[in-house]
Amino acid sequence: MEKLMGFVGATVGSLVGYYLGALVGFTTGVVLSMVGTGAGLWFGRWATQRWLES
Repeated sequence: MEKLMGFVGATVGSLVGYYLGALVGFTTGVVLSMVGTGAGLWFGRWATQRWLES
C-alpha cells in the first residue's frame, strides 16, 4: 500500500508542480514538476505510514 500511495502522490505532485511552473514558463514547469514528484512521493509514503498502517 505504501508504494501505491507513493506513486499516486508522485503523480499528483508532478502535475501540480508542472501546472504551477508552466504559468512562468516551460523550463520552470519541468523543474517544479521534478520537485513536486519528490514532495508527492514523500508525502504519499508518509501519509500511509502515519494514517493507514498501525
